[in-house]
Amino acid sequence: MASEILDVEQSLLLLELEAPFDKRQVQLARRKMAKRWHPDIAPKGKQMEHEHHLQAINRAADQLESLAEDSRGGLVSRNAVRASAAAARKAREEAGQRAYEAEERARAAAKDQAVHDPFRSRVPDRSVVHRYARCLSYPEWGVGSVNGIYFTGEGGPSDQWARATFAVGIRTVPAGSLQYVEFGVPDEAADRVERFMTAAAHALAEGDPDLAAKRLVYARNASPHDPVVLRQLASAFLQASNYPAAARAARDWVKVEPDSPGAHRFTARIYEAMGSWGPALDSARLVCDLRPADPDAWARVGRISLKRHDRALARESFERARAEGAGAEILLDLALVRQLEGDVGGEVQACHEATLIDPDWPTAWSRYAHALAKTDRRTDCRTACEKALSFGPDREVSQLVQWLDDSEPKAITASAA
Repeated sequence: MASEILDVEQSLLLLELEAPFDKRQVQLARRKMAKRWHPDIAPKGKQMEHEHHLQAINRAADQLESLAEDSRGGLVSRNAVRASAAAARKAREEAGQRAYEAEERARAAAKDQAVHDPFRSRVPDRSVVHRYARCLSYPEWGVGSVNGIYFTGEGGPSDQWARATFAVGIRTVPAGSLQYVEFGVPDEAADRVERFMTAAAHALAEGDPDLAAKRLVYARNASPHDPVVLRQLASAFLQASNYPAAARAARDWVKVEPDSPGAHRFTARIYEAMGSWGPALDSARLVCDLRPADPDAWARVGRISLKRHDRALARESFERARAEGAGAEILLDLALVRQLEGDVGGEVQACHEATLIDPDWPTAWSRYAHALAKTDRRTDCRTACEKALSFGPDREVSQLVQWLDDSEPKAITASAA
């Protein structure tokens, strides 16, 4: 069996690298391709294609690094690449000739069988070759022209990949991630949604929520009643600080899923960002109607009520959240409402409950100490201050301790008398 010939040209195409090159350039190209074709960022169902393509890239990079280390000066010249390419082409021509001869022999045998045993013959399937395709892993590249299909991994796992020209340039992609395009056949709506959702995810990963929202608009046009698309669209608009558009997308989501607490919760969040406290309160109340045992839903109503200066509704909402098992942060919000109403005892009680729920939270102890400072429980106040300072320095708590020391009654000594 003939030994395998190293095809440097194909390895360079896999890494999208040009000669001359050295080991450092190969390492940088390997890192760039690994970021682009990592299985974790692959669309649904294409993880295996990304993994196989990345394995082919790593094999090619290992070969090129080894070649660069053994080359004079650590640099592989263009002449060496051309010589390797010529040898590889000659080997492929010989393999193709052998395959053609084997096919001719098989065809002659099939013809002989069709004459002497026609009932065992079968008609060969029709083969269709497409030129235009899009990459399902990066649909934002658009439709590209396939320049060639290549195979690697002789004697081992065989990988198929392609070189295609897109609007962004020539790219090397795994053949399994290509979707060939027939311009005479319209795309299915589900396919368009998947493409634009994938493209939007890439835009969000690159920190461009405005571009992601534009791509998601096309996904919404393809499927106007898809709650996943509407949720992602509202989130992208919110990240892009386009609050009116985010509110419209959230309202569309609510129309599709009127019984979804998440839809109303997200709508309330958008209205809060806009400063529209009335609509935000209405949406937050709908969440409470759908999930009456959710303390966070009641706490949201309470915080919005505080923004609207409605202390009665805020106290009622926080009390309901407390009854449903609220956390320490919500209890401190309740303490704030009671402080605004002048209820010192209620404020102290809420802060004390917060320290019981989260005894390792310094903010809860600080608030508890300041609440106790309004009462005559000076010993308890000093104990709370010491507990708060045990987690780290706190300027306000230190000032409170100093105030306790300065206001401590002083005994009159005999000399002073």
